[in-house]
Amino acid sequence: MDIQKKNYTIREGKATDVRSILTLVKELAEYEKAPEEVINTEEQMLKDGFGDNPIFSVLIAEDSTNKDVVGIALFYTAYSTWKGRMIYLDDIVVSRAHRRRGIGKILIEALFKIASQQGAKMMRWQVLDWNQPAIEFYKTYGVKFDEGWINCGIYEQQLSKFAD
Repeated sequence: MDIQKKNYTIREGKATDVRSILTLVKELAEYEKAPEEVINTEEQMLKDGFGDNPIFSVLIAEDSTNKDVVGIALFYTAYSTWKGRMIYLDDIVVSRAHRRRGIGKILIEALFKIASQQGAKMMRWQVLDWNQPAIEFYKTYGVKFDEGWINCGIYEQQLSKFAD
């Protein structure tokens, strides 16, 4: 599934991309003012995305001239009890040096195509309320922004209390 647009190729991620994927995830965490929150490792991503039972997929935006990974869209199939099959976009990241070149547009449209081909009834993701450039970008697609929903999360320290 290679898509060639402008000077970039969009392709499915490979195990050899893990270092670049994690580098972009860390760059995103810096942008979102939470670099200390990234505890994932290359080894864990390799296992989770490219091991015997992969639980995520990733699209790679690659600079066609030098083959550098300049963007990612990391996603997985999920299920909505109300709608059925859905795609959850965990992160879409374009490297700082390559922003404003249409790479995000190419990535998200490739993911919209995948969602449609897989029969997804919806695609969901989150955006920080202060990330105005991303919000404006998503508005160009007629995205519905949910109001009244509060994100919830429970993390490893709290989960470990239920291990026994």
